[in-house]
Amino acid sequence: MTYFGFLARFLIIPLLVLLGITAWDLRQGNFHPPWPVQRAVWLAIGLHILLALVYTTPWDNYLVATKVWSYKDSLVSGLLIGWVPLEEYLFFVLETLLTGLWWWLLERHSPAPAHFHTSKKLRLLALVLAGLFWLAALFILVFRWVPGSYLALILIWALPAIAPQLAFGADILWQRRRLLALTVLPLFFYFSLADAFAIASGTWRINPNQSTALLLGPLPVEEALFFGVTVTLISFGLTLALSHLSRARWQSWLVSNLPKKTNNQNTNRF
Repeated sequence: MTYFGFLARFLIIPLLVLLGITAWDLRQGNFHPPWPVQRAVWLAIGLHILLALVYTTPWDNYLVATKVWSYKDSLVSGLLIGWVPLEEYLFFVLETLLTGLWWWLLERHSPAPAHFHTSKKLRLLALVLAGLFWLAALFILVFRWVPGSYLALILIWALPAIAPQLAFGADILWQRRRLLALTVLPLFFYFSLADAFAIASGTWRINPNQSTALLLGPLPVEEALFFGVTVTLISFGLTLALSHLSRARWQSWLVSNLPKKTNNQNTNRF
């Protein structure tokens, strides 16, 4: 199976289905978000696509350059940007768009949460746990445990992006835990199964010397982790970006921390 074939089967087809459902919902009036809300969703998804490309490209190129990942030459286009084939960049875009549309489908058909309890302790605890996992991953790399390389590189890459989300809004994310579970878990299993199919078909390969050899069928456990953290990143980001609670918290922070204008702002100082 070529990489383009993988994209067509496992991303483009479900993406077209989700686009069709979205268009149907809008046309049938199954939900009535005003245009600013719709525009905000599309802008948030577009921003996450841009962030996925910018943030993931150096990391992905490093993995290919150091032989953690490799591709069968006859199954990719040969159009490389750095060390990575064009199809890989398309995957970043399509995975983010598919996750965003799936999140939006669930979000617009989910009841609004009734209560919210702010919790600085929860935000701090989540941040500390993320920091501890990051330090553990750094420990693996510093002491050069080679079979843990791929696992550590995933955590080193993902946690600096997840940690600010938790520090800002772990309590907001907890309030939307049902929405997040219904977004993350199905897509985690779906992408993991798709990836297992691609590995079994020889489309790409994970270097067994740089992975733990813990397998879920043909799928290295690190690959499952990769899809878990990518879908989590996107889902957390969209939930926080489009939550009115996030906007209120951000505005409150600005009011508390930005210098206040005073009437004597232009008064000469001697």
